[in-house]
Amino acid sequence: MQSTLSLSFLSQFIHPLLMLGLFGYLLYTAYLGMQVRRTRNAEGEAKKELVQGKYATRHYQSGAIILAVMVTGAFGGLVSTYLGGGEIPAFVGVGMTALVAASAALVPLMQRGRTWARQTHIAINVTLLGLFAWQTFTGLQIVQELLTPSLS
Repeated sequence: MQSTLSLSFLSQFIHPLLMLGLFGYLLYTAYLGMQVRRTRNAEGEAKKELVQGKYATRHYQSGAIILAVMVTGAFGGLVSTYLGGGEIPAFVGVGMTALVAASAALVPLMQRGRTWARQTHIAINVTLLGLFAWQTFTGLQIVQELLTPSLS
C-alpha cells in the first residue's frame, strides 16, 4: 500500500513537470513556425539568410515530437489523475491531444500549398497554446495544493 501511495504521489508531479517542459517547447515550436512564415514571405538576401536556418525542417521535427509527447502525456495525465483521486476528469487534456493530432494531419495539405490548411493549422495551434497556458496555471495550483499538506 505504501509503494502505491508514493507512486501515486510522485506521478502527480511527473505529469505537471513534463507538461510544463512541453509548454516551453510549444513556444519554441511556435517561434519556428513564425520563422517559416517569415521565410516564405521574404525576398532576396533576407530569404537566403532565413533559408539557412532550416526553420521548416526544425518546425516539422518539433511538431512530431510534440505529437508524441502530447499523446504520452495525455495518457500519463489520465493515469496520475486516476491514481490521485480515482477519477478521470481530464477532458481538456484529451481535447488538446485531439487538437495536436488534427494539426499534424493538416501538414500534407499544407505541403501541397493549401492556404486554408495552413490557416487552420495556425488557428488550431494558437488555441492549443491558449489551452496549454490555462492548463499550466491550473496544474501549478494543483501541485501547490499537493505540496501544502506535505510542508506543514
